[in-house]
Amino acid sequence: MKIEAPSLAALPGIRHAFFTRRGGVSTGIYASLNGGTGSSDDPAAVAENRARMAREIGVEPGRLVACWQVHSADAVLATEPWTREAAPKADAVVAASPGIGAAVSIADCGPILFADPDARVVAAAHSGWKGAIGGIVAATVALMEAQGARRANIRAAIGPLIRQPSYEVGEDFVARFLSEDKGFARFFAPADRAHHALFDLPGFIRLRLEQAGVGAIEDLGLDTYADEERFFSYRRTTHRKEPDYGRLMAAIALA
Repeated sequence: MKIEAPSLAALPGIRHAFFTRRGGVSTGIYASLNGGTGSSDDPAAVAENRARMAREIGVEPGRLVACWQVHSADAVLATEPWTREAAPKADAVVAASPGIGAAVSIADCGPILFADPDARVVAAAHSGWKGAIGGIVAATVALMEAQGARRANIRAAIGPLIRQPSYEVGEDFVARFLSEDKGFARFFAPADRAHHALFDLPGFIRLRLEQAGVGAIEDLGLDTYADEERFFSYRRTTHRKEPDYGRLMAAIALA
């Protein structure tokens, strides 16, 4: 059902999980632990799946809090749960109160879980390429810092996401990054197709974490696209021309 990052699992008073697609009640293409409220899955099944995830990290089902993700560089503080309809449009949730599960959903983009065990501040961020280049990591760390965290004391873990061998992009994509910094060329490798490249999203996220001054970074090294048994993947679904896809979730809470 879940995968834990050893660096976060070792922290007292903090519970977290990178959930796989296993252990839920959804069926068909959503089998089985689909957390996607934006999918076309049965809403009752998604609610039950999310309730199971919430209990797994020690929070009440209604207190697993995710934002309305829009590939932005915006982070929000959660002090109380909100409904999906009232969810803020953002891509990271910070929590400094026990019993609130900060969560994000993903299906190839990068889930990042953060914790400062001394200040007792945690966060979950959703970082696709737009968020990574736009500044979601810096925004998350800044909001954690505003709640008393220290950058050097923050532990961050990069969970399952699409990895370089699976992430082919076109020339326009590469040009977007190189227009920011020519040094970003190191995150691209040649692809088999002409005028295409393979992008290292987790490597770029790690750079952003380092630039933000995060004290310790762990990358679980898991590829959502390549591991169909454990993970949903938007790109895999697109390549197969399937009608929809499930969403994985990552969550963290103060005990």
